[in-house]
Amino acid sequence: MAHEPDSSAATQALRDLSGIVLGDHSFQAVLQRASEIAKRAITGADEVSVTMKNGQPTTVASSGALATEVDESQYETDSGPCLQAISEGEVVLVADMASETRWPAYLPRARAAGVGSSLSIPLPVDGAFVGAFNAYSRTASAFDGHAVKLGEDLAAYAAIVLNNAGLYFTATTRADQLAAALRSRAVIDQAKGILMGARRCSADEAFDILVRLSQQSQRKLRDVAQALVDETTGSG
Repeated sequence: MAHEPDSSAATQALRDLSGIVLGDHSFQAVLQRASEIAKRAITGADEVSVTMKNGQPTTVASSGALATEVDESQYETDSGPCLQAISEGEVVLVADMASETRWPAYLPRARAAGVGSSLSIPLPVDGAFVGAFNAYSRTASAFDGHAVKLGEDLAAYAAIVLNNAGLYFTATTRADQLAAALRSRAVIDQAKGILMGARRCSADEAFDILVRLSQQSQRKLRDVAQALVDETTGSG
C-alpha cells in the first residue's frame, strides 16, 4: 500500500524531537516521547517501541501493548527483526508477516498478535548500535520508502538527543538508566491494569488515558501512573 509523503508531518516530528531534551532529561522520558512522535509521524504505524540492548534487550519505551508484546516475543525466542537490526546495524523491513520466512520461532507469535508488517531501525550512539526503533502495523505493506526514510531520520535524531543529554557516558550509567526505565515501565503497566479493571477497557485504551492525563497535568507519564497506583493501593 503506497502512501503520499507528508513533508510537513516529518518536519514537525523532527522539531518535536529536537525539543525533548529541553523539557525532560530523563532517559525513559526522552525515549517515550520519541516513540510517541514516531507513531504519529510514520505513516502506517499502529504502535512504536524502543528497544535498548545493554546485555539483555529491553523495551524501554512503547506506545502501546501490541509493540511491547511483539518485542518481548523476540527477546524470548532470541530472534526477530528488531534484534537483527541491532546486531547488523541495518534497517529490517517486514513487508508481509504472513509470507515472511525468516525467524521461524518468532513469526507465529507476531502473526498471532495481529502484526501484518513491521519496520525496525537501528539506533546509533557513539559509533555503536545500542538499540532500535520498532514500528508495527496491523496491515501488510504498511511501510513505504518514505516511512523508512523518516524512521531513519527520527532514529538518527534521537541518537543525537541522547548524546547531547549526556546519557551515555559509561556502561555503568547506561545500565542504571535502563534499570530506571524498567521500573518506570512496571509502574505504567500496573496503572494500566488498574484502569482496565476500573473502566473495563483494553490495554491500549488504558495507556491512552494515562497519556491524556500526563498531557493535561503536564506531569511525566511515570508520575501520573505512580500517583494512580498510590491512590489505589493507599500507599501514597
